[in-house]
Amino acid sequence: MHEGFVSRYLNRRVSRPIAHALTATPVTPNQVSFIAFLLALGAAALFYFNHSIWAGILVQASSIIDGVDGDLARAKSMTSLFGGFFDALLDRYADAVILAGLGYWAFTYEGGADGTVTTAFAAAAIIGSLMISYSRARAEATFGQPFDGLPGALASRDLRLLVIMIGAILGQGVATLAVIGALTNIVVLWRLGVARWGKMGDSADGSGH
Repeated sequence: MHEGFVSRYLNRRVSRPIAHALTATPVTPNQVSFIAFLLALGAAALFYFNHSIWAGILVQASSIIDGVDGDLARAKSMTSLFGGFFDALLDRYADAVILAGLGYWAFTYEGGADGTVTTAFAAAAIIGSLMISYSRARAEATFGQPFDGLPGALASRDLRLLVIMIGAILGQGVATLAVIGALTNIVVLWRLGVARWGKMGDSADGSGH
């Protein structure tokens, strides 16, 4: 798991005590991962029914609970490759449904929002959020190392979900989608440049394919 600033200094203050409390229960890390996903689905449903403030709160709750599974797995000695894979897949689905829900809310309920622009921003945010994760995973598989540094931290999942919460509470869905779409896709382009011309590119075979 690649922990961001928000997760480390904000979410963990809540998720670690929860994990500690669950240590003596039959609850498994994979169950916690699924609960975090269900919260994301709940947030999307709340966006659909025009409860944007509660949706934003539930988005952040999902982000916090998503940090519980790792600590619980370590506390119960239940860490596994499948658990990490399962959690990562659910996170991608959660990101997509949350942003789709926010896009629907902005398109349907946000006053003065242009439908075409809103749809474009939502698509950019969803694609960028998926590509952020894929580009890092692909770098680890191809070059044997992840992308590090400030640019990636500016589009980390924990920060994106916090931005969604703030945007939803303020009723600024279109602006939130625009920010997430811009940040994620700019970081992906930066990573592409690093892979091609940076130290990662130096480790490739030079074939240019």
